[in-house]
Amino acid sequence: MKRSCITPIYRLFVAFTLPLALFSCNNQPTSVAIPTEEQVGALVMPEEIAPVTDAPFELPDFKRPVFPDLTVSITERGAKKDTFITDVINNLIDEVNAKGGGTVLIPAGKWFAGRITLKSNVNLHIAEGAVIEFSGRVEDYLPAVFTRHEGIEMLASGAFIYANGQHNIAVTGKGTILGPELDSEVRTRLNTAANVDIDVPPSMPLAKRVFDGMEGRDFQPPRTIAPINCTNVFIEGITMNRSAIWNVVPTYCENVIIRGITVNSLGIPRGDGIDVESSKNVLIEYCTLNCGDDCFTLKSGRGEEGVRIGRPTENVVIRYSLAQQGHGGITCGSETAGNIKNIYAHDCVFNGTWSGIRFKAFRPRGGGTENVLYKRIRMIDVNVAFIWDMLGSRRWVGDLANRLPLREVTELTPILRNIHVKDFIVESADNFISANCIPEIPVNNVLIENGEVNTTSLIPVLNDVDGFILRNLSFRARENKINILDGRNILLDQVRFEIPGNELAVNIQGTQSASIVLRNNGNDIRIGTASHRLILQNGIAFKLE
Repeated sequence: MKRSCITPIYRLFVAFTLPLALFSCNNQPTSVAIPTEEQVGALVMPEEIAPVTDAPFELPDFKRPVFPDLTVSITERGAKKDTFITDVINNLIDEVNAKGGGTVLIPAGKWFAGRITLKSNVNLHIAEGAVIEFSGRVEDYLPAVFTRHEGIEMLASGAFIYANGQHNIAVTGKGTILGPELDSEVRTRLNTAANVDIDVPPSMPLAKRVFDGMEGRDFQPPRTIAPINCTNVFIEGITMNRSAIWNVVPTYCENVIIRGITVNSLGIPRGDGIDVESSKNVLIEYCTLNCGDDCFTLKSGRGEEGVRIGRPTENVVIRYSLAQQGHGGITCGSETAGNIKNIYAHDCVFNGTWSGIRFKAFRPRGGGTENVLYKRIRMIDVNVAFIWDMLGSRRWVGDLANRLPLREVTELTPILRNIHVKDFIVESADNFISANCIPEIPVNNVLIENGEVNTTSLIPVLNDVDGFILRNLSFRARENKINILDGRNILLDQVRFEIPGNELAVNIQGTQSASIVLRNNGNDIRIGTASHRLILQNGIAFKLE
């Protein structure tokens, strides 16, 4: 099945009217209160869950789950501190589940465990002062269970805390989950050169997709908390340190609340904080993530299999949260096959992440991302404030990482569109925007407005976009270059610059570049006329208004 670029140039402003009419415009970039680091994150989480009142899409009423009034401590079933308690915990979870539900309590102390499997109507409560250190032995995560790794279904180790097909489950408390030692087997057995696109072809039956580390097979390490095919999932208050790989990963889940958690996985390869995979109706709030990879991440499957399964990640709210170090503050992708849509993030701070707002969607991955609203965001010490990466690297996608030649549009061609960011501050960045998109379906319908930006570079790369508006922004930059390649319908409206020499160096190239307008800039900015200042090729339409 072929896909086509939906929005031609002449429909630019009509296209903007529909998705963006839901959002009001504020013409004063400093008039809206943008939170500081001290006002967000796990340390300031309130007891109550406030309603989500202003999302631009319908959501359920997120509420704290209720469990039967039964609480049993693992010590009542013989658990001893500083010993392995896997069987005690799992047997007690089964017991409480069989009685209709309740709370399994892990009291203060040091405990050791292999995989814990949650059941319906059970709250696993890890009390303040409790530390569960999970095993580094592969055998403690057998038998292999149904999971999804980087967007591909398989049988593997699952998670430290795992659930499949359960309803009304929770992991709560002020305790700590600690991953295995850094030299443990579950880490050293990971094949870092593996590529699931090659190792797991779409035609391979699930029964043969076994990654349990046995009989010479590769091993995929356990996530920290990973419910799959579950409804009404609640995760609150826990601290997670030294993960084996991704931390909190709801997959094929509906009605999920993640609040007040703290993740410390800095230095852990693929140490993502929260990965929402093909899940619906998700609230993430008051979380603090310090990660070895992306912090808040949205995914929906990969390639042909992800397109066939076709389960989107949709209706997600991220609010009052803090991303410290990590690859991306909020990242959509790169597994986008089932589509990522209806994403609303507000009142968040990204301090020290490589990128602030990140979109990844590579050619063979399919699907895409659409209908995104971010507002009241603060970014500090980021390399790139906004990044679109649709090419990837040759290691993962081969020759498709080359922008040209123009590829045929298929169901595996990703589409990124209808993205709105408003009311933000970039305190310090190396680059404001870097957009490496694809010419066959350019990124479409982007509006970034009402912001204050302090950056070294402005826009070093803006390739293959159609309908890209920057409005009511104030820049203080140490470099003055904007580089556009095959960009069309680009508008800089009420954009003010403090740049060297008050001269903007606009480099416009490509046969598709057209309708690029700088309007109402509000100060005496000149567009240089020397070849190194303004390069116009092939009769490009460039206007100052």
